[in-house]
Amino acid sequence: MKAYLDARQKLHDPKHFMANGTVSPNPEVPARVGVLQAGAEAAGCRFEAPEDHGMGPIAAVHSAEYLTFLRHAHRRWSRIEGASDEVIPNIHPASRRDSYPKSVLGQAGFHQADTACPIASGTWEAAYWSAQTAVTAAHAVAKGTRAYALCRPPGHHAFADLAGGFCFLNNAAIAAEALRLQGLRPAILDVDVHHGNGTQGIFYHRSDVLTVSIHADPIRFYPFYWGHAHERGEGEGLGYNLNLPLQRGTGDQTYMESLAQGLDAIESFGADVIVIALGLDAHENDPFKGLRVTTPGFAQIASAIAATGKKLLVVQEGGYMSDDLGPNLTSFLQPLV
Repeated sequence: MKAYLDARQKLHDPKHFMANGTVSPNPEVPARVGVLQAGAEAAGCRFEAPEDHGMGPIAAVHSAEYLTFLRHAHRRWSRIEGASDEVIPNIHPASRRDSYPKSVLGQAGFHQADTACPIASGTWEAAYWSAQTAVTAAHAVAKGTRAYALCRPPGHHAFADLAGGFCFLNNAAIAAEALRLQGLRPAILDVDVHHGNGTQGIFYHRSDVLTVSIHADPIRFYPFYWGHAHERGEGEGLGYNLNLPLQRGTGDQTYMESLAQGLDAIESFGADVIVIALGLDAHENDPFKGLRVTTPGFAQIASAIAATGKKLLVVQEGGYMSDDLGPNLTSFLQPLV
């Protein structure tokens, strides 16, 4: 099993995170990289640096307008007298159809969904290499090997033109599109505790990529507005999006029942490759405390996915600092290695 990581992913070092009206330290810290790397190596992975595939694979998923904003936002923000060190919006449009301003403050509100995705000086470079890690891993999978992409910052809350929830570039979507362009038929299986709303949004009107997400019920859990069971896709994409929300506190047995349902949909879709958006934050001791998957439960999840016999690409999403983070990744990857 190939594994990929670029050290420049540590350049994104966000300081702020607002939740419930309180400003707290951002939990998506560079230290996650070292813990996850050690967890993967304990499973038998040996890391290689990704290749630079340029902007093409990223622009195949994200709008040029959005990418221009991400590339230059911090520099432009720094020109504002008295501005903070990080780009954090304080105003948002009522809809995506509202006018697009020239002000970086207005554009931040248009392109950043929440206060959990501050943009600092190293954010673009880190997000760029996180995406290149996913693309390089996708090319390895297309050649016939399983691969793990240690992507950080994560990506599944990023829409085509909107950052959110610690995410800027949607690594799983970028990888799936790269696989599709190489003649494969990809399905994205998101096992993060939070719904992959950005991934759903990117493919919601498409029938060439199936999106499946197993997550804590968003009725009272982030991202709130997406991830409900009735969301099945629209237009050409109707029936190509499957959400399997779980009651808060759900453990291994019920989780595995939902996973079986998701894998059945993937089989019916005729996928020959599964992009696993791997969130380890479904664990019982993760700080977000949405579900109660155990460390051995992650091995059960991976084993069930591997039993499909399909090509597999694992793209890292959530999973935050705790004593269990590294062992959870080891548990998941061992059946695949």
